[in-house]
Amino acid sequence: MGNRFSEIAFTPAVQAQQEAYGSRASYTRFLEGEPWNDRLSPNETEFIAARDGFYLASVSETGWPYVQFRGGARGFVRALDEQTLGWADFRGNRQYVSVGNATGNDRVAMILMDYANRRRLKILGRMEIRAVDADAGLAARLAVPGYEAVVERAVLVHVAGFDWNCPQHITPRFTLDEVEQTTQPLRARVAELEARLASCETQSAKNGRPA
Repeated sequence: MGNRFSEIAFTPAVQAQQEAYGSRASYTRFLEGEPWNDRLSPNETEFIAARDGFYLASVSETGWPYVQFRGGARGFVRALDEQTLGWADFRGNRQYVSVGNATGNDRVAMILMDYANRRRLKILGRMEIRAVDADAGLAARLAVPGYEAVVERAVLVHVAGFDWNCPQHITPRFTLDEVEQTTQPLRARVAELEARLASCETQSAKNGRPA
């Protein structure tokens, strides 16, 4: 047993490549001991709640992988419990590739990114599709108030394992909200200085002196 993500991902073929490239020994401990990294802690839950999108990978009945980006309001993906994620699935281009793939193979992978802080969470699980009118309680938990989109279904992912990635090759990027939050103190300071300058100019004009 051990790290549930590694147990699933480190197939014999993967382990053979690790052996060939010299990393096998360092990963041996990941497959030992009691199961871990199969239940979301508050650390993962808080990280997921702060995201406004993620990448979802599925596999078709013909064996082809498919990756798509799913986005929404910040926090639209919810940790319903330690081993279940859920979100309201909004209408997009109506190709339904991921939904169709899940009907034949419910295994999926999710990658959630925090580019600004160079953090990445990978999740393996099994995807379940539910009609929005089949479970009123679930629909209420996944609702995104004020977000203008058509909800076509509820999606659950039953977590099998997760892993945090090394930040080494993640290029920092920032959303508009992150830029606004970072620059707000600077803009407030500029506004303050401009107001003080305007006040000084007004006072100088009243005193008949050039500013």
